[in-house]
Amino acid sequence: MNIANSTILITGSNRGIGKTIVEAVLAAGAKKVYATARNIASVQPLADQYGDKIVPLALDVSKSDSVQIAADAAGDVDIVINNAGILRLASPLDPHAIDTFKEELETNVYGLLRIAQAFAPILKANGGGVLAQLNSVASLKNFSDFATYSASKAASYSLTQGLREKLAEQNTQVVSVHPGPIKTDMAHEAGFGDVGDPPSVVANEIVRAIEAGDFHAFPDTIAQQFWTGYQPFAENFIEATLAEA
Repeated sequence: MNIANSTILITGSNRGIGKTIVEAVLAAGAKKVYATARNIASVQPLADQYGDKIVPLALDVSKSDSVQIAADAAGDVDIVINNAGILRLASPLDPHAIDTFKEELETNVYGLLRIAQAFAPILKANGGGVLAQLNSVASLKNFSDFATYSASKAASYSLTQGLREKLAEQNTQVVSVHPGPIKTDMAHEAGFGDVGDPPSVVANEIVRAIEAGDFHAFPDTIAQQFWTGYQPFAENFIEATLAEA
């Protein structure tokens, strides 16, 4: 799938990685970008900067009605990049861990299902296209200080694998993106400080993976360390068909 001349919808595009993805796909020649966020006013600066190439759109992946309204408004999309996600600090023994986990599941897991179910028919009608999902290295290893987040990302990665298989039937490419710590507001709020690479490395890797037809994308320095160890398993079991495995 070529980014050039494509129409792209990006969730959570008002800041951090999402905003950088908007900039990267426009630099790669995207024709139009639906820049979405829960608060539509927060993406207006992108429209002010890039003009009519940006269509601000309200979208909250934790609400089915919001996702469907956005899908109804964006019936010409070729590529959907589901970047929206939340991270809460909770170890397995924290008294609030169950409530935290429920909140993260609503956005990080059920949000992916809502996006996939709403936009898969649109992508099919438009010739196939791409669904890219922002997962995490935390989908491969649970980090105890944010254990519930890690578990939610493990679930979203598992669903992304299932979507890859099912959406292949309609000629839709699926990309699973696994950043490590990235210098964003969300990472800073989680206590990472200045650890990690800039958001641009994630955005650029998404563009590369889409155009290369890759399923896995491990964009940054720490993510690449994970990929070195995980790649043989991924290629032999996750990316292979059951018969090949």
